[in-house]
Amino acid sequence: MIIKNLTTTLFCTLLITIAVAQETTTIQLKHKVGDELLQLGTTSYTNQWNEQFTVNKFKYYITALEVEFTNGNKNYSWHKKYHLVDEANAASKTIVLDKKLNNIKAIHFLLGVDSIVNTNGIHTGDLDPMKTMFWTWNTGYIYAKLEGQSSSSKAQAHSFSYHIGGYKANENAVKKISLLIKDNATTDNEIIIEANILAWFNGAKKLKIAEEPICHQPGKLAMDIANNYEKMFSVKL
Repeated sequence: MIIKNLTTTLFCTLLITIAVAQETTTIQLKHKVGDELLQLGTTSYTNQWNEQFTVNKFKYYITALEVEFTNGNKNYSWHKKYHLVDEANAASKTIVLDKKLNNIKAIHFLLGVDSIVNTNGIHTGDLDPMKTMFWTWNTGYIYAKLEGQSSSSKAQAHSFSYHIGGYKANENAVKKISLLIKDNATTDNEIIIEANILAWFNGAKKLKIAEEPICHQPGKLAMDIANNYEKMFSVKL
């Protein structure tokens, strides 16, 4: 009788687990360099200016994520307001929404951290300064970070390092990202969003590692780079 009851309990638990899994929607983030998947520290890539480089770190904040449905309502907001995506942490590239979402028109989020959080004391979780995405109380959070090596760099050890942030009126680097979701973009309640690092180097700002290998403070260069990388996201069909 005990074995029978245990078997029944395990079976019910399995059914509940399956039911819960079916009631979620997953966003998978994939990082690419052109057509290649990003590999930290091991693979050499070439940017638009024929500069070879490797990537050692790639991190960014997704905040205030919300889903817009085809009826125009933005009636789903992810409960986790601040989420740090880190290529070195595979789990951070999976976002599980606690609902099965159908008829999705678009996904919206901020790339960066709002001004209140930047100026409102010590935070925990993904906003913990130990995550190495924080400058000082005066300059605030780093919204996106790209680091690596390139033979084109004149910096020490041929490094390049772009730490992008800034929340003040004349140096605001927060970007609003809106991605349209087509009917064939959702498979088994999963949406794949790709981020292409090559966007950092080309856009309104032609960013050449040889000319500007370092950006470690808010200002014009940081805003120019942010204007470039806001175009890096796309939905895989």
